[in-house]
Amino acid sequence: MKKLSIITAVLVAMTTLVAAPAANANAGTVTLTVAGSAATGGTVVGTPVSLPVPADNSIDAADALKIAVTSVDTGTVVTAVATNATIVPALAGTTPVTASSGSSTLSVSTGTGNSADFYVYTKSTSVGTVAITRAGTTTVYYVQGTAGALNSIAITAPATGAAGTIATLKVTGYDVFGNPKGGATINTLVSSNGAATATALTTDTAVATLGTKEQTVTLPASGSVVVTAYATVATAVTGLTAPVGSVVATIAIRDLAGELASKVSELAVANAALAAEKAGRAADKVAADKALADAKAASDSATVTAKAAADLATATAAAKYKAEYNALATKWNKKFPKLKVALKK
Repeated sequence: MKKLSIITAVLVAMTTLVAAPAANANAGTVTLTVAGSAATGGTVVGTPVSLPVPADNSIDAADALKIAVTSVDTGTVVTAVATNATIVPALAGTTPVTASSGSSTLSVSTGTGNSADFYVYTKSTSVGTVAITRAGTTTVYYVQGTAGALNSIAITAPATGAAGTIATLKVTGYDVFGNPKGGATINTLVSSNGAATATALTTDTAVATLGTKEQTVTLPASGSVVVTAYATVATAVTGLTAPVGSVVATIAIRDLAGELASKVSELAVANAALAAEKAGRAADKVAADKALADAKAASDSATVTAKAAADLATATAAAKYKAEYNALATKWNKKFPKLKVALKK
């Protein structure tokens, strides 16, 4: 029995060794380069690979992170999945590769070889990721775009403002992909009542206010303020958003004293109309009450008259009946003295 137990244990161990999967296939080596040079960072979220956005609408070596997977086992399928970034199998060359090319996933089968290349670009200044999976191993790399040249500007301003108060304007700069552009120069020309003031503003680089800059303007006593924002922007690129180098905003000046006087006048008119309506209602009530009283008096008088007439008719009928009865009774009494009846008084 002891020998049998030992043999059984050996057989189980051998079976386990046979059934266990082989060691993980070769995950190979991953190399990160940009334009042929080793990429800086990329392995942790805090230090992503910095890439210029493809503002010329062509994905070239300088715009993309090349991820080269080498020394994997022959026939390995290498897969890349990107978030907030785009993957392309090749760079621009004989065949154009533009800012609309690529996808968020791409797989390469090494076939009889043992390497696979991916190119990753981004149009966003937010951090993006690309996960490379091969032979059961997944590694995540990080990329982040740097804004391109100033391509468009915008201005926000209140539609109205009270005379003598301070209005706050805000200009914003964007690159061709809509990323806020810090450090850009945007000029403003504030015009009012024939006078104009030009100011050069530089957009903020701080994260919270990136690409924006505020300016305050003291509003005049009347009229309006026209603010024109303008800047030198990038040259138009076919296939990308057209540049916007000038925008205008208008602030209408509010005369609060005049508006208040107008409201006071409107209130007085409304109060007068209300008073007139109340007086009219009171007069209507008086007339209605009088008509009701007159109707009641007429009704009461008619009732009294009708009652008097009825009473008179009743009394007349009773007197006639009594007279007729007494006449007949008198005749009876004369004819039958012994059977006399009493007369009605």
